[in-house]
Amino acid sequence: MTTTITAPTATHTLLTCGAAAAPLWAVVSLAQAATRTGFDLTRHPLSALSNGDLGWLQITNFVVAGLLTVLGAAGLAQVLPSTWASRLVRINGLGMVAAGLLVMDPMGGFPVGTPTGTPESMSWHSIGHMVAGTVAFAALIAACYVLARHFRRAGRRGHAVAARIAGSALLVGDLWAMTGGPAGSLTLAVGAITAMLFVGFTAAIYRTG
Repeated sequence: MTTTITAPTATHTLLTCGAAAAPLWAVVSLAQAATRTGFDLTRHPLSALSNGDLGWLQITNFVVAGLLTVLGAAGLAQVLPSTWASRLVRINGLGMVAAGLLVMDPMGGFPVGTPTGTPESMSWHSIGHMVAGTVAFAALIAACYVLARHFRRAGRRGHAVAARIAGSALLVGDLWAMTGGPAGSLTLAVGAITAMLFVGFTAAIYRTG
């Protein structure tokens, strides 16, 4: 059994915001990763792009995408029977905004001229960035698993499987990065973008009815 929900105009707009958040964040982040001198996605997390002369681009990217995610969560709250899915997406969006405003310390030779390796001590805003990022990722992982259960109950088994894969991609990518695995920043980026895109995909599904 599948369910089709027609969203009214205001909800449609909110869901459009939610659908746009992940592609915006991914495109802006990856474009910078490919073009900024000294950045290596196998060694530097995408958050490191908030440093340097062009750091304001990534800071803005985090804040705008986070706000769009919060708006998208409001739309999901109107169309999903699960209250936890929208709550977790909202927490993820707020975490993104906080992670954007709290910039991590330069590290690993980026921006160019920064000493290689990790800083001996962390600034308060770098600690805040890590806390905000942890909260955002945990909420996003949980949201994917909650959405998996929702789609399974709705009879959309393919969507349920995709939701579990997206949540697991971020969970594994984050754990691999946290344990210092090779190319951990790359696995984290892949997992984060995959999970974010699935949430955006969910918003797009209900946006079109």
